[in-house]
Order: sequence, then structure tokens, then C-alpha cells
Amino acid sequence: MNIAQGWLTQAMQLQSPNRDHRPEGISISLLVIHNISLPPEQFGGPHIGALFCNELDANLHPYFAEIAHLRVSSHLLIDRMGAVTQFVPFELRAWHAGVSEFDGRQNCNDFSIGIELEGADTIAYTDLQYTTLARVSQLLLNQYPAINADRIVGHSDVAPGRKTDPGPAFDWPRFKQMLI
Repeated sequence: MNIAQGWLTQAMQLQSPNRDHRPEGISISLLVIHNISLPPEQFGGPHIGALFCNELDANLHPYFAEIAHLRVSSHLLIDRMGAVTQFVPFELRAWHAGVSEFDGRQNCNDFSIGIELEGADTIAYTDLQYTTLARVSQLLLNQYPAINADRIVGHSDVAPGRKTDPGPAFDWPRFKQMLI
């Protein structure tokens, strides 16, 4: 697994239009872990990719009617089998954190990489997801030295009260131990 021109070489690419340039002079210094499942707590299918590419059919599920208008993305998605899809190259800003703050800095999208795990707050993540997340995170730690283990956080850490993911089902000690 390598990074070439901002793309993870082992990832499937689905380019999201929901991206833009980072502000001038801003370095990547934060990794934000999220979860997503569409419909909620259901896994598999093309719906996450469709959402991130502005192609989600609002008629397929009542929940989709509520979110199909959103313009969001993430750099990476790790599905339940550990497969990785990349939507935005790392050098560009993905629209994953929304209104957010970390270490006194607002707008975390400006300086972060977002990784979505296919999951839900209270459903255990798979061993394959932890293995892939650790491999990808280690690669990102090596590629972007301003990120360190203390700068890998959950969406809930940068948007407290607004977001809860990756939720109590995410085993932070296990994940952090895998990074050593």
C-alpha cells in the first residue's frame, strides 16, 4: 500500500465533486475517524458512494429523502470487509467534519484527512476494518509528519454535541495499540 499523487494505490477510486483546495499554507495535521451506514445500521450496497458523489436516489429509502441534498465527502471509506474506496485525494479538502474545532483551530476540514468506517455507533467494527484502518493510518502518519497518534480523533471529538461517531463501539485502545 502506497500513496501516489495523493491517492492510495490499493484503493478503489470514486471521485467526489464535494471537495476543494485547502487554504494556502495549511499542512495536513489531523486524522478524523467517522462512521457511516446507509440506510442507518445497514451495510453493503452502493449508497455511501452515491451520497459522496451526489447520486443518492432519494426515492430508494425514506432516510435518503432526508440526506440526498447534502454535499459531503470523505477522503476514504473502509467497508466491513476492509476494502478501501477513496473519494478525494489527500492534498485536497474533503467535506467531512462540518462545523468543527480541534486544538483551538476551527474548520478541521482545512487541515485534516477524513476516514469513514462503514458502521454505526453501537455495532462492533470488524477485525478487517481495524487491520485496514491501522495500515492506512500508519501510512498517513509516515506521509504527513504533522499527524501523530494524539492527532487521530473521532468526529465526536471535533464536533462534540453535534456528532457521536465513531461511537462507543469503536475500540480506541485496540486501534492505538495497532499503531505501535
